[in-house]
Amino acid sequence: MSRDSRTERGAIDQPLLPNAVEDGWGSDRIARVLSRFGIAYICLNPGASYRGLHDSLVNLLGNRAPQMLLSLHEESAVAIAQGYAKVTGKPLAVALHSNVGLMHGTMAIFNAWCDRVPMLILGATGPVDAAKRRPWIDWIHTARDQAAIVRPYIKWDDQPASIPAAEEALLRAMQITQSAPCAPVYVVLDSALQEMPYRTDAPLPDVARFAPVPPPPPDPTAIAEAARRLGAARQPAILAGRVGRDEAAWQRRVALAERLGAMVVTDTKAGAAFPTDHPLHAGPPGGFLRAEVAERLKGVDAILALDWIDLAGTLNAVWPGSACPAFVINASLDHQLHNGWSFDHFGLPPVDLRLAAEPDPVVTALLAVVPPAPRELPAPAPPRTITNPLSGTITIAGLAAALQTATRGEAVSLLHLPLGWDGSYWHFRHPLDYIGADGGAGIGGGPGIAVGAALALEGEGRLPIAITGDGDFLMGVTALWTAVHYKVPVMIVVANNRSFFNDELHQERMARQRSRPVENRWVGQRIAEPAPDLAQMARAQGAVGIGPVGDAADIAAAFDEGLRALRAGAAVVIDVHVAPGYAPGAAMTRGSKAR
Repeated sequence: MSRDSRTERGAIDQPLLPNAVEDGWGSDRIARVLSRFGIAYICLNPGASYRGLHDSLVNLLGNRAPQMLLSLHEESAVAIAQGYAKVTGKPLAVALHSNVGLMHGTMAIFNAWCDRVPMLILGATGPVDAAKRRPWIDWIHTARDQAAIVRPYIKWDDQPASIPAAEEALLRAMQITQSAPCAPVYVVLDSALQEMPYRTDAPLPDVARFAPVPPPPPDPTAIAEAARRLGAARQPAILAGRVGRDEAAWQRRVALAERLGAMVVTDTKAGAAFPTDHPLHAGPPGGFLRAEVAERLKGVDAILALDWIDLAGTLNAVWPGSACPAFVINASLDHQLHNGWSFDHFGLPPVDLRLAAEPDPVVTALLAVVPPAPRELPAPAPPRTITNPLSGTITIAGLAAALQTATRGEAVSLLHLPLGWDGSYWHFRHPLDYIGADGGAGIGGGPGIAVGAALALEGEGRLPIAITGDGDFLMGVTALWTAVHYKVPVMIVVANNRSFFNDELHQERMARQRSRPVENRWVGQRIAEPAPDLAQMARAQGAVGIGPVGDAADIAAAFDEGLRALRAGAAVVIDVHVAPGYAPGAAMTRGSKAR
């Protein structure tokens, strides 16, 4: 879909009557401040606790800048904002109704927190002044410290007690959420505050004077030492983790790796960070370190970690039971978000040189001081050929092969991947080829993230395609309604193994440890009798639903039909029945270190 689609979307849900009322309410001032941020959309599920703000967005701003994106569930509203930020690096606004809406959205907020994306979440509460509460409903929808529900996995929160304080809270929230390292922020707006008369001649703030705090530049002395260590290394390695979607930064990472002759490792928890078919790429990415990649890393003597997710876990996987012998350089600001509640900071890694800076500026600084040196690149690994059988059972490998054939010659952005995916199925050659996982490994985020990412990709000339599991799809299916209503083209392929299969493997592991029958692993796991009609569920949201496709002979036609609808601007779901099974490094069934 072209950029003209944004104009078309602007005509959706527009007020029928023009507003002739001047600003005169607390929520009007709040809406005016929001409009100054340049936020395109506010994702929401309606609620009485912010009815004042809702009225101001409609009857003062005309439902423009920001335009509402109505969701059928708060978790989808947050997930859509997360998907948008994963592509653009910019925040959307989200509105959550009181304590109950916040509780609905908490899983998605945790995903966004672990994913380190910016997001402005506006909460609301019944009147803090008890004398102003309506009987019953305002009491159960008012909390003394509402942000306590999510405070361990947001970056900052506030509950302002006046309109001037609310104005400052919004300015601070936008500054904080966009300052590295990014993460969601939460501002609670008292419903009585929104609905109070408020007239002021004070000028609206110049938001440029409250811009995000620039990230600290890499320390030149530390950069010089890092360059010396990497340049002198017999075999350096780069662990490319959470980096930006900028194409120029992508090319600089490639240039640095080639200048150093460094082996590069990526994984599927983060978005595409390095071309996976480059001769220096160590091996197919996965959710866990693959055995062959770990074996190659054993020979390195210097490591540059670029905001790598779970650095300690990776080093322990390469050198289990012993200290990492390589010189470790860690470029990250993530330590600034670590707290005592959530363990998304992972283990404490041994680090010899710390670069407290964002990864992309570190790469730029290193390129400026690492001397160019002709290095012979290793021969690229022969491409793995995967084929889709002409008929019979469909595997995820076969699904990937058929989708590659159907999209050959077109730029595809993979917006989500299922647990059974193998990194060798699809090469990433551009930072938008794959946007990364959901962050917190919470099932249900995939559809909403896909819708938000597809929204952000408009005008990029790319096909937005997500491949989800059936459990993920079933928990988030109503996010599709938002895509259909606001004309966001997206295609979701459901790799449907009719089971919560990862947990089947967990139960098999328990059975083997306890000498019990593994044949019972399916009990309480299978999604069958009846099998949900996923294509019909998609149609119920207004999307194009195709399937179920259960025979490899039919998958090419299903993909061709779905892609035609996608190119025409539709939201599409294709239900593909796949054989259960996981690729190496995909299943999350490993035991603890003690075992």
